[in-house]
Amino acid sequence: MTHSIWPFFDLRVTTPRLELLPIDDVVGAELAHLAARGVHDPAFMPFAFEWTDAGSPELERNTMQFYWRTRAELRPDAWSLNFAVAVDGQVVGSTGFITHHFPTTRVFETGSWLGLAYQGKGIGTEMRIATLHLGFLGFGGRVATTTAFDDNAASQGVTRRLGYSENGASWKQRRGLPARSLHFEMTSDHFDAHVRRDDISLHGVEACLPLLGLPQ
Repeated sequence: MTHSIWPFFDLRVTTPRLELLPIDDVVGAELAHLAARGVHDPAFMPFAFEWTDAGSPELERNTMQFYWRTRAELRPDAWSLNFAVAVDGQVVGSTGFITHHFPTTRVFETGSWLGLAYQGKGIGTEMRIATLHLGFLGFGGRVATTTAFDDNAASQGVTRRLGYSENGASWKQRRGLPARSLHFEMTSDHFDAHVRRDDISLHGVEACLPLLGLPQ
């Protein structure tokens, strides 16, 4: 019954290597505990919002509240969708979308994180590709954007490997100091020509479209 009210609980993306799963309270708790075990070297901050600086159990509670908040605030002109990334049934990280006026602009931003134990194994590239498939093919996106601090080599590595175009930079505050953030974008034409694959499946998309202001 819950899934008929909130169809995003049925929304999934599967690749030969991993699956993007909806985040209910059970999966959200798994992600919260995973994040508390470490997402990056404490001496480095890859995120513009410094959520991983919180200690336990505050970090876990903040993580759960974030997932509840994004569900509660979803509306067609501004929505965030987040997924757990699972490999062989094990939750290893999260990926998601941020949009503003998407039915008009068809522009979506992606962001993600992996638990420390799962980094450096190619999972980050595969989950980005899976996310792009949903954004472009499932939701009809026109442009995908992403950002990374100029000292975040891992994130930039995925972005440049997939052929995003660098299109500017901005300055942000990070732990009280200025930090330069690089901006990247990928068009649907580039996605179709260089990234799109035929071994990735989308599930449960159609029932979600009206809640995002999109035609079925």
